[in-house]
Order: sequence, then structure tokens, then C-alpha cells
Amino acid sequence: MKVLAEIGKTSSVITSLKSSDKRIGFVPTMGALHEGHLSLIRASRASNDVTVVSIFVNPTQFDKKEDFLKYPKSLDKDLELLKQAGCDLVFTPASKNLYPEDAVSATFDFGGIEKEMEGKFRDNHFNGVATIVKKLFEIVQPNNAYFGEKDFQQLQIIKNLTIQLGLPTEVHGCPIYREKDGLAMSSRNVRLTPLQRDAAPFVYKILKEVKIRFENHTVSETKDWVAQQFQTQPLLDLEYFEITDEDTLQSASSKNTNQKQRAFIAVFAGAIRLIDNMPL
Repeated sequence: MKVLAEIGKTSSVITSLKSSDKRIGFVPTMGALHEGHLSLIRASRASNDVTVVSIFVNPTQFDKKEDFLKYPKSLDKDLELLKQAGCDLVFTPASKNLYPEDAVSATFDFGGIEKEMEGKFRDNHFNGVATIVKKLFEIVQPNNAYFGEKDFQQLQIIKNLTIQLGLPTEVHGCPIYREKDGLAMSSRNVRLTPLQRDAAPFVYKILKEVKIRFENHTVSETKDWVAQQFQTQPLLDLEYFEITDEDTLQSASSKNTNQKQRAFIAVFAGAIRLIDNMPL
């Protein structure tokens, strides 16, 4: 497994591989790896000749500097996990190389999907995501890229980005990887206190019950019920719960059997933000 930090050296290695008709699979990460990330690597290895993983905590996608500074970092452990997982190349750039001047994001128009849910609560978040993904795709030149469906809105944004820019990369969404108690795996989970960690699986429990209740209840009734359930949880604060069309991410006013609909939720456990979703 090669570990490279320089953009030029990384691009050179990738170009050489592609000249030999090697298919490149890519998993962009911010480190603090867990089994969810490793599942993406397995998906890449199954369909590509070479799997590349990037580790870079991207400053432009954080709306709160505190969250950026506190984001967990464990590079040595991450590299050992990647080696065991069969990763071929790890790209670990410095911020000054990806953002030679100030770390400022470009501005994109994704037809409105960037303004829903996460976009309402995280200022400039998706501009930051799109900026770094564009940079990484240009360096790594992947045939395929893999993202977890936990960040489903982000996944739709990145698919839109590749179409807009005509990038020759196919973007794949992979199933949410969960702890045994249902909590969606996230690098931020390590920051939960023991009491918060015990309470956190309530989020998944609610989504499972929503899927059942939605058969016989309206969107409005379902939203009201979710809000009521979180009033019983002193350690969890509901930020939003939405039911949307999967493609447009527009908030649904009613059930639509002709379109795929999905439930999305964001919750605070103290200062730690948890997100999850489930197809309905």
C-alpha cells in the first residue's frame, strides 16, 4: 500500500495506472475510519483494479469552526485499517496544497436540492463538499467513487456535480452501515458520552417505526408523532425530520406511490450532531 501526500506524485501514479487500463475505485474520507468506511472499500475492490482512499478533513464544509477543530483524527490507526482492508493507495494531502490560498469554497447551483434539509441548517456546507470532491476527482481521476447513504443528500449532490461538470466518474451509493444496536456508524460517534451513546439508537428506532406508521398515516401526522417522541428523550434534541422525494429531495406533503420517498432526521446529542435516513 502506497501512502502519498503530494498532489503531483499522486496524479503521476494514477495516470500511470490508467495508461495500463487499470480501473480506479475511489473512497474519499475525512479519516477516523470505521467499519462503514471499510464497507465502501470492499465495494470498490469488488469492481475495480485499484482502490484509492483519501484522508483529508475538509475545512470548507464545516459551518462551525469548533466542529472542524474537534473532528477526530487517528491517521496511524486509519492507515493500519486501510492496509488490512486491501487499499492500494492512500492520498493524505495537506490543506495548503488543496487550498493554496484561503480555504474558500466555490459556489455551485444544484437546482435547489442543496437548500433542503442539511442546506437549511448548515450554511455553505454543500458548496464546501462539492469544492473538495471536484478537487479530489480531478487528482484521482476515478472510474468509480463510493459514498455511504447515511449522507444521502450529499450523495445526490455529488451525482449532480459529476453530471454538471461532465466528469467521467460513476458515483455509487452504498448502504448505511450500523452498529449492532442500529446507530448509524459515524466518526463523530466517538465523541458521545456513555449516556448519549446509550440514548443514540433511539434515532434508528424512530425511523423503523416511521416506516411502519407511514403505511396508515399522513406526512403531517407522521411528523407530529416524531416530534412528540423526542419530547420524551432529554438527551436528544430533534433538529429536523423530513419526508421527501428521493430524487428532488423536496419535502413531501402527501404519500406518493409513484415516487420513491425517504425519511430524513437530524438530532443533537449535546454538541454532537447525528443524522440518519431510511427509504419508505
